[in-house]
Amino acid sequence: MECFWELKRGRSPGIDRMTVEEYGANLKENLKNLVRKMKVKQYRPRPVKRAYIPKSDGTRRPLGIPTVEDKIVQMGIKKVLEAIFEADFVDESYGFRPKRSCRDALDAVNEVIMTKPINYVVDMDIKSSLIP
Repeated sequence: MECFWELKRGRSPGIDRMTVEEYGANLKENLKNLVRKMKVKQYRPRPVKRAYIPKSDGTRRPLGIPTVEDKIVQMGIKKVLEAIFEADFVDESYGFRPKRSCRDALDAVNEVIMTKPINYVVDMDIKSSLIP
């Protein structure tokens, strides 16, 4: 139930066309059925709805929109994995961590550059650097 209440409202629905508000109208029964399906290993994620967001350069960025139920399951799994693994990460790691952002990473880099002797900085797009 906690995961449901953390979902953002007013977002596009997934392939089943169910909104967060519609799912919440019968929340207890919906969550009861979801938990039952997961316990008996009958839960199967639905296909992700594909949408395209225009970019400033004229291209479009693909966006996957899962169903409300799949978002609830994803968030629950995320919470379990974070509880297990968060303590193992080093403080210098910022990617996809709770309460850390790109801005926090940039602030840390700025702090090091301004306070320690640095000879060079390398800026590289790893994905673009891969050889096919």
